[in-house]
Amino acid sequence: MYDLLIKNGDVVVGNAFENLNIGIKDNKITLLSTTNNYEASNIIDAKNLTILPGVIDSQVHFREPGSEHKEDLHTGSKGAALGGVTSVFEMPNTYPPTSTVERLKDKFELAKDRMWVNYAFYAGATPENFSFLPELEKVPGCVGVKIFMGSSTGNLLIPDDETLINVLKSRNFRVAVHAEDEPRLIERKKLIKSNDVHFHPIWRDELSALNATKRVIKGANASKKPVHILHITTEEEIEYIRQNKEYISVEVTPQHLTLSAPDCYDKLGTFAQMNPPIRESRHQKGLWKGIKDGVVDVIGSDHAPHTIEEKHKPYPDTPSGMPGVQTLLPIMLDHVNNGNLSLFKLCQLISTNPAKLYKVINKGEIKLNNDADLTIIDLNKEVKIKDDMMANKSGWTPFNNKNVKGWPIMTIVNGNIVMRDGELIGKPIGKPVSFNRD
Repeated sequence: MYDLLIKNGDVVVGNAFENLNIGIKDNKITLLSTTNNYEASNIIDAKNLTILPGVIDSQVHFREPGSEHKEDLHTGSKGAALGGVTSVFEMPNTYPPTSTVERLKDKFELAKDRMWVNYAFYAGATPENFSFLPELEKVPGCVGVKIFMGSSTGNLLIPDDETLINVLKSRNFRVAVHAEDEPRLIERKKLIKSNDVHFHPIWRDELSALNATKRVIKGANASKKPVHILHITTEEEIEYIRQNKEYISVEVTPQHLTLSAPDCYDKLGTFAQMNPPIRESRHQKGLWKGIKDGVVDVIGSDHAPHTIEEKHKPYPDTPSGMPGVQTLLPIMLDHVNNGNLSLFKLCQLISTNPAKLYKVINKGEIKLNNDADLTIIDLNKEVKIKDDMMANKSGWTPFNNKNVKGWPIMTIVNGNIVMRDGELIGKPIGKPVSFNRD
């Protein structure tokens, strides 16, 4: 007798579709079978639907504690569940920053019984805390250490190479890095004129990104420890990383794969402002080439909401960042339907690879005894994305009025249906994600 039986669906297993029936008991996948004559407390007929390993969004900013007027752990996870995401890795640039064991444990207390999906938290690196980063990254549920090389939204910064090397050498597991060169950003800010957001990618130019990425790679080679470079934005970075991949994994975002300058700034103004910036189409093509060639390992949303009022301030006083956890999967499924990548490749980028890179236990693939985190989609469903669909507190998306093909129908977390046909079901049941720290 299974708690849940999902039958007749096309199941993504590696690089193939298999017509398997999935039996779930005690929060685990305990049956994968071509026959479906099993008893279950709950049966889902997934005919004409596709079952993916649960989506892991490995970069979100849910703003709690300190900026709950923009977002919080509860509302952010609500958007994740509505978007087909089953686990989120949340960033440390909060107020106060998540940079001590005590603050990290406080965050887990804040999350308890409030999050609709499973969760893990990054610890933030500071010039003062690198000596106890090994202790921080061993806190159960800690995904790893996050380094900000360029000042962004928040209050964590590692601007110089000596401190960077100290941080990289001090920890044992994969560290995530926001790679923008702070000295160059300070030097170039004077180029901004007339409160025009079109100057955003001029101020935070290609070299600001490339210089920082080169510094990170140099540090990774010196420390011989794995480094995950977040939200790569330039063709030049992709080509440089291609030649220097030994310790490096790479993330890109749906925003940088879908929007391009100057069009996005013409249409969206400061609502298209994020760090690193959205750039012209040649860079977008370079990112897609990076996906096709296997340079890119992960797609994460970099969900970073701000209120509409904050985004209406004059540039550059506007905060950088945009919502994305709820639209990550729909935007990328639309790219699948447009032939930009296969569904199998997408599952690697948003499920399997995040789990492998961060050594997540029992997630990322549909296989026996893995956690029953599943995302069920309709590849043929066409939807117009609208602001009023968004669960984020700020109530907007840069993809408002965008028509997409491919949509999440059901989100299953720990064997429980938490979202079905756009409606949340039950109560928040997310748990901390477990990592192999041996």
